[in-house]
Amino acid sequence: MKILVIGLGSMGKRRVRNLQALGAMDIAGFDPRADRRAEAAGKNGISVYGDLNLAMRGHRPDVFVISTPPDLHMHYAYFAFERGINCFIEASVVESEKIRRLAEMAAKSQVVIVPSCTMRYFPGPRKVKELLASNAIGKVLNINYQTGQYLPDWHPWESIQDFYVSSRDTGGAREIVPFELTWINDLFGTPEPLACIRSKLSDMPADIDDIYHCLLKYTSGSLLNMTVEVISRPSATREMRILGSEGQIVFSADTNSVRYINTSMNDWTEYKLQVGTVESQYINPEEPYIAEMKDFIAAVEMKDSSLFPNSLLDDCAILDTLCALEDLSKTI
Repeated sequence: MKILVIGLGSMGKRRVRNLQALGAMDIAGFDPRADRRAEAAGKNGISVYGDLNLAMRGHRPDVFVISTPPDLHMHYAYFAFERGINCFIEASVVESEKIRRLAEMAAKSQVVIVPSCTMRYFPGPRKVKELLASNAIGKVLNINYQTGQYLPDWHPWESIQDFYVSSRDTGGAREIVPFELTWINDLFGTPEPLACIRSKLSDMPADIDDIYHCLLKYTSGSLLNMTVEVISRPSATREMRILGSEGQIVFSADTNSVRYINTSMNDWTEYKLQVGTVESQYINPEEPYIAEMKDFIAAVEMKDSSLFPNSLLDDCAILDTLCALEDLSKTI
């Protein structure tokens, strides 16, 4: 299998590492920036290209891993599909109609095109899903969730003005709303947007909303109060509390654990989560990303997109939710 990683920034470098961790594959990288190409060639020992046409002729890839800014995802995904190239796409936040059209075309072919859903592979969400499936707290009634990390800490080696998180359409907080809903909807189902407030609270040098407060109702009747922000410092925030008819579940990054209690218990039961392998200048471990790549590669080998847990139509539905929230929103 010959794989071309499109974009050799933070995520592209991670995807190269993921693929190399899975074994002997023929991996090359494409990026217009010479510094990124030099780093990938030096650190990872892969062939690199600054011109896509040269990469196509020189590497002849079967697979694209698209790790560009979100506003370029569909450009490269359509390029891949038209040439019968399978592709994996990082989380998207724009161009939902192009994603929908691509999903319709891909469904009539054997080309595997899937979007990322990395959080589903993290131990915290997996443990929460396991507890919910076991009916540990009865019927879910309410979910409070907050997640965030100070935006300049995302890429401490460069200014936020030098990458897509400082643009209004692909801004940090806006991008993370669908990223989080991808795994939250997997737990609770299909939501109806009820309300949203978004704002710029910090003095970061970017014309973006740095906080989203979202209220959604799921078909089960449960409510989700979700806050996504890019102002938490000095450490990142990830805290979920689920109230059920018979108990509670708490997932917290501060304690790196998931714990629960129900009406038949005298005290909480806590599950400590594995830390994993964290690369320098990254905050999240490698293992969930490797597991995600493994499932994608298996789907490509079997020519079956359904073997991967997320789909382009799933992404469309979530982007529709984001747009509905924004239509409802008040900016303060």
